[in-house]
Amino acid sequence: MSSTNSVPKPPDAGGGVVAVANTRSALSNIRRGPGVNYEDIGDILDNVLVVYYPDSRTESNWIWVEKGGLKGWLYAGYVEFIDAIGAMPSPHKPTPYDGKVAIWHWKGTTVAEETAAELLDTIKQNAPNVSQIWVKVANGNEWMGNYDSSDIAINGTSSIDQWVTACQVAGIEFHAWAVPLGLNVEAEAAIIVEACKRPGVTSLILDVEPYDAYWQGGASAVRPFMLALRRGLGTRFHIGLSVDPRSQHYHTIFPQEWSPFVDSVHPQAYWNTFRRTPEETLSSVWTVWGGFDKPIIPVLQGTAVAQEQTEAHTLATQVHGAKGISWWRHGVISHWTGVNTPIELTSSPADSISDIVQNYADEVTIFPTKQGFRSGTYTGQPEFSARQNTWGWDYLYVATEERTSKVWAEWRDDLPRNGLYEIAVFIPSRKATTTRARYKVHGIVGTTTEVVVDINQNQNRNRWVSLGVFDLDRSMENAGRVFLNDVTGEPNKEIAFDAVRFRRIVSTPVGYTPAPEPPRPTIIDGVHVADGYDSPVGTSEQRRGETVWPPGWRDASPFGKLYFIGTPSQAYHTGADLNFGRPYEDRGMACYACASGVVTLAARMGVWGNLMVIRHDPLYEPSGRVLYSRYGHVQNMRVSAGDRVARGQRICEVGDAFGRFVPHLHFDLSPTTLFETRPSNWPKMDYDLLMANYVDPLDWIRRHRP
Repeated sequence: MSSTNSVPKPPDAGGGVVAVANTRSALSNIRRGPGVNYEDIGDILDNVLVVYYPDSRTESNWIWVEKGGLKGWLYAGYVEFIDAIGAMPSPHKPTPYDGKVAIWHWKGTTVAEETAAELLDTIKQNAPNVSQIWVKVANGNEWMGNYDSSDIAINGTSSIDQWVTACQVAGIEFHAWAVPLGLNVEAEAAIIVEACKRPGVTSLILDVEPYDAYWQGGASAVRPFMLALRRGLGTRFHIGLSVDPRSQHYHTIFPQEWSPFVDSVHPQAYWNTFRRTPEETLSSVWTVWGGFDKPIIPVLQGTAVAQEQTEAHTLATQVHGAKGISWWRHGVISHWTGVNTPIELTSSPADSISDIVQNYADEVTIFPTKQGFRSGTYTGQPEFSARQNTWGWDYLYVATEERTSKVWAEWRDDLPRNGLYEIAVFIPSRKATTTRARYKVHGIVGTTTEVVVDINQNQNRNRWVSLGVFDLDRSMENAGRVFLNDVTGEPNKEIAFDAVRFRRIVSTPVGYTPAPEPPRPTIIDGVHVADGYDSPVGTSEQRRGETVWPPGWRDASPFGKLYFIGTPSQAYHTGADLNFGRPYEDRGMACYACASGVVTLAARMGVWGNLMVIRHDPLYEPSGRVLYSRYGHVQNMRVSAGDRVARGQRICEVGDAFGRFVPHLHFDLSPTTLFETRPSNWPKMDYDLLMANYVDPLDWIRRHRP
C-alpha cells in the first residue's frame, strides 16, 4: 500500500537545472516521497523539459524534479538528465531565425482565410509566440499565383507589398520561399530577386528536393543560378536551403554546389512521414547535415499530435541546439501547443514549461460504402473498383482524369458539437498513386467558399493525413462536408477514396481535476474521458476483484521478458500473453475493452492473425494520458474501426491466429502513437524501442483501476 504522506523538497536542494529527461522507458513515475512506497502522483514522459535539483539526490538515488505544477521525487536510475542547451553560443553567425518560431504558408486555396490579415490573425490567436511567416512567392520562373487562384495569391510585387503591410500590422515578419527548377536559371533568379527586393522581405528559403517538380537542373545549374541570385540580392541577404534530410537523399541534391552560396539549412524533419520517432528523426538530421557546417533550423511536422510536437521542439532546441524552428504548414496544423512554445528559456524555467495540453474529444470516422458516404458517376456507368485496405475496411479507387471528371464522392455526417475539428483522410497502401488528390472542405465558419487541400497520395500511403483544423458550426449548411473527384491533371495514375475522420479538439489546463467523488465521470464538458483501466479478460465480477489478472488467468510471457531464447524468434515481450486453464481451454473466451475509447484497427494482419487496436480516451480528465491498447490473435471481432467502446465492453474472443499459435490473448499498451502508425510493430531485440513505446500492462492497470 502506498503512503499518502509527502516528503517536501529539501531545504538544501540548491538551484534547479533545466534539462531534458531522457527516460529509460516511455514514462517515469513522480512520487510524493523518495521511494516506491510513496504514492504515484504523475508521470514524466520521455524527452520532456524539466527542472531537476542535483543536490537533492538521496543515497537511494531519488531526486527532486519539477515540471510546471507537477513536483515530487523521481528515481534517477531510470532517467538521464541532458542539460538544456538554451542560449549556448553557436559556432555559426547569427541568422534571421534565431529565437524565432515560423510557420510556412503554401497557397491560399489550401486555407480557410480569405485575406492575409485574417490568416495572420488566426496565427496570432492560436500561437502568439509565432513571429515569422514564410510565404511561397515563386515556382520556377512563374509567380505562385499561377498555381493559386485565391485572393491572397502572390501574383507579383504588389501582392508581396500587401502581404508585408498585413504582416507589419500583425507584428509578424515576412519571409519568402520558392521552388527553383534549374531549367531557366536566369529567368528563375530574376523573378526571385524581384520578389526579395521588395521592402519588408526579410530572407529567402529555397526548397530543393530530389523529386519530380523540384530541382531538375543537376549539379551544373546550381552555380549559375546562385550567382544570378547573389548578383541581384547581394552577399548579405540571407538565403536558406530546405531539404529532405534523409541520408539516401543527401548527395542527390548536390550539397557541395549549394554550400558556398547559402547561409542556413532547413531540414524537413517529418517523423510521421518517415515512420520514425521525433528523437530518431532529429538525431538523423544532425548526423546527416551537421557536416554541412551551416546553422540548422529544422522544419517540424505540424500535423503531428501535441505530445510529439512538444517533444520535437524540446529535442531540436534543447538537445541539438537549434536557434530557430519552423512548422509545415498553415492549414494542416493539428495542434497549436507545440507550435506556440517559445524557444528562449525564461528566468523561472519550471514555470516556463507549457501547462496546456490539447486532446481530441468527439470523433467521427466515415468509411466508404458506410453511413455518411455518398458517391456517383457522371457517365452512367459503374466506374469505381473496390478492395480492402490493410487495416480491414473497404475503399474505392479509379483511374485519374486530366480534365473531365467521371466520378465523385462525399463524406458527411452530423457533427456531435460545434468547435474546432481536425479533418484527416486515410490513404491506402495500394491504388493511390496520384500526387494531387484535391479534397474540398465545405461549411467552414468565416468563409462562404470551399477550401481545397491538395494531398500527394503517392507519398502518404497507408496512413492518416490531416487536411487541417477547421472551425465548424453544425447549424451551417454542408458543415464539414468533404468532397473529392477524380480530376488531378495527371494521366495514368490512380486515386483512392478511403475513410475520412473528424476529431474535435479541446484544450484544458493541466491542473484541471474532475469531481473527486466516485464514480468517476466518463464525460467532462462534453469530452469523453477514461474512468480507469481494467483487465481485458475475466467476468465482470472477477475484473472488480483484488488481482489485475482474474483467477485462473496467467501471463505466460510478462512484459520485457526475453522469450524463445536461442531461436530466430528471440525477442523481448511487449505486453502480456494471457492464458486460462490448460492449453486450448481458453479458445473462444471473451475479451473486453480495457478502457473506453475508439477502435482504430480491426483487421487481419499477417502473423498476428486478427488484430485490434483501441485509442483510449484521456485518463480521468480531458488533459490526461492517452494510451493505445492492442489485442492480438483474436477471433470473432465484434467491433470495427471507428466504433466507440466502453470499458468492459465485449469486443472479441481469444483466438489462435488461424492455427499459428496455441490460443491466447496477446495484450499490450503503448503511451505513444506507435499503434496508430504501425499497428503490427514488433521490436524484437530492440530494447530501447520496447521501453520507449510500451508500458507494463500489469503495472499500468494496477495503478489506474476504476
